[in-house]
Amino acid sequence: MNRTRLAGIGAILATAALWGTTGTAATFAPDAGPLAIGAAALGIGGLLQAVIAVPSLRRAAVLLRTHARVVLLGAGAVAAYPLAFYSSMHLAGVALGSVISLASAPLFSGLFELVIDRRPLGARWLASAALGIAGGVLLCFAEFHGTATNGPATASGIALGLVAGVTYAAYSWAAQRLMGAGVPRSAAMGSVFGGGGLLLMPVLLITGAPLIASPAAFAVASYIALVPMFVGYVLFGYGLTKVPASTATTLTLAEPAVAAVLAVVIVGERLSATGWIGMSLFAAALLLLSTASAPEVQNTSNRADTARRRAEG
Repeated sequence: MNRTRLAGIGAILATAALWGTTGTAATFAPDAGPLAIGAAALGIGGLLQAVIAVPSLRRAAVLLRTHARVVLLGAGAVAAYPLAFYSSMHLAGVALGSVISLASAPLFSGLFELVIDRRPLGARWLASAALGIAGGVLLCFAEFHGTATNGPATASGIALGLVAGVTYAAYSWAAQRLMGAGVPRSAAMGSVFGGGGLLLMPVLLITGAPLIASPAAFAVASYIALVPMFVGYVLFGYGLTKVPASTATTLTLAEPAVAAVLAVVIVGERLSATGWIGMSLFAAALLLLSTASAPEVQNTSNRADTARRRAEG
């Protein structure tokens, strides 16, 4: 496996680790609703992505206008994702909500690449996705073993988790599609996440009062927006230039495992043997995925370089 691919995998895994802290962090602001947390997380984080990308956005303005539909699709998905994701965790629980959201994302991402890009999915990807999903299901059962749940709320949480999964896959696909068309990474991420951040601002204005009601809530919102969302998505954007979106979303299946460890260490929850087996399946999935070859990544890079030279010429 070449160093470029390894760097991309490392960046995506670091992203997953940062994202895995959001559920635990949100427990320190119990009075803030999921819409407020979600809007602050990607609303502020998305706008910061756009701010640091302003020079690149100006240089890529023509390309971005050419691919305006992809930008709009990505921005809409960015705006919808955190609202669905945090609402899913609120209704179905942190473990189940995150597992459904993250476990479904690779499947939707693979479908995007298969149907829209006509890119076949390799056997290793399919096997690693299956292992990751199985691990997530086991973690879900481990987290909720012996716990009474509200049926309608849980069902709604699962449905919202699927919405989060498809929107996560959609903005990952959109960002990589822009990069493949010759848009520089910072401009692609800045346009998609900046647009999503703008769409989330009205939601934040309406629901965000509890986030500034106490220093603890403000600290939680600031942490989630600046570290997992801002820094995490900078790393995620870098990773998308090195590995396909389907691979990236599969790698982020590590997030529920990180969340489970933090629940044990920080929140004080106990993880059963079933949960540890689930985490072992995550490890197997990541090992299998990291050893897979990815000729399509090189093809994507070549197309991006060609498009960029044409734009500059």
